Amino acid sequence: MTEENKLFGMPAEKGRWVFVIIGFIINLCLGSVYAFSVFKVPCQDFFKVGAFEGGLPFMFFLAFFAGIFPFSGRWLEKIGPRNLGIIGGTILGLGWILSGILPGIWPNIWVLIITYGVIAGSGVGLSYSGPIAVATRWFPDRKGLAVGLTVAGFGGSPFVSAYIANNLITSVQLLNTFLYLGIAFLVICILLSLPLRFPAAGWKPAGWVPKTVGISAGEDYESSAMVKTASFWGLFICFIIGSLAGLMAIGIASPVAMGIIKLDAATAATLVMFFALFNGGGRPLFGWITDRVQPRSAAILSFIMILAASIGMLFAGPGSVALYVICFAAFWLCLGGWLAIAPTSTTTFFGAKYSARNYGIMLLAYGAGAILANFISGYASDLFGSYLRAFIPVGLLAFIGIFIAFFMMKTPHKKQA
Repeated sequence: MTEENKLFGMPAEKGRWVFVIIGFIINLCLGSVYAFSVFKVPCQDFFKVGAFEGGLPFMFFLAFFAGIFPFSGRWLEKIGPRNLGIIGGTILGLGWILSGILPGIWPNIWVLIITYGVIAGSGVGLSYSGPIAVATRWFPDRKGLAVGLTVAGFGGSPFVSAYIANNLITSVQLLNTFLYLGIAFLVICILLSLPLRFPAAGWKPAGWVPKTVGISAGEDYESSAMVKTASFWGLFICFIIGSLAGLMAIGIASPVAMGIIKLDAATAATLVMFFALFNGGGRPLFGWITDRVQPRSAAILSFIMILAASIGMLFAGPGSVALYVICFAAFWLCLGGWLAIAPTSTTTFFGAKYSARNYGIMLLAYGAGAILANFISGYASDLFGSYLRAFIPVGLLAFIGIFIAFFMMKTPHKKQA
């Protein structure tokens, strides 16, 4: 067999699954940001700040992750997934390590915002694209499932990282937790980036013939052409809505559990770990669904779930544990779902050739969703004294999203000259 027909000593059709495992583990490191709720109160105590300032490192992390990601697509095409993964992993690890050192010298929350939010967030923005692009190109026949499994590590990370971080904070204190995790992330991400590579152009699994019916195969669009299509804006707006609902749920899961459902802090933290399973599971589940039905059908399903969960939370109160768990599990599941729907749809609509670069632009919707989520939940709490009011605009947006997905999420067709 030629080198292109073998991977890791196996036929390429089997060996390519190793890339999914590698990508999953890398994403476990990258997705540790979703466990920031474990760090939030210790950070507030250490830096002597309130809840708003204590959440700024988390928001800056997501903003720089989404902001850097579009550039990573271009760099990925120039230097390849291996080199970009090494660079991104180094920056990620350095950001965490500096978060464990510099605040001990300058105990100011803005130091953590720079080291954790800006530096570590930028590292994730660089690292995130490689495993997704590798999965997409090695799995033209199962790209939704492969991408979903790869990024499941990101969404499911809190199930592991929250537990580890909580125990480390208890045993070695806050700053050493940042330091130790940073060293671990640095080593893991660099080592696992070494084998990442793309197949030769046009590679496909033996015996696989692309479908000519069902989901239309998109032509290759460069980013400048992609953003001029209605399909791009339909997908972009839908991605904002899906991200907004899920990221808001991640940010307020514990406060809602303790303040509205009246659970104790330990139970609330355990449920956050439980929800992480749905966030991680949403990726392969919706990836699998997107492979079998049109992307807009997967999007509409997610919005129906978000709408139902939003309505359900309007009836939540003290002791409504089952209602809270069902609704928040749905929010977390759909966030994970959109992080499979969006990259798969981008490739389906706009082709695989520029998929990394194009999805980089598409991920800006995730950053916009994160910012809007903070505004909606923050103002709901400050103005009305309860997070429950936040679910009204979320439900309305999900309702609107159903129609946007139905009419605008479809494969565009280039006009012939």
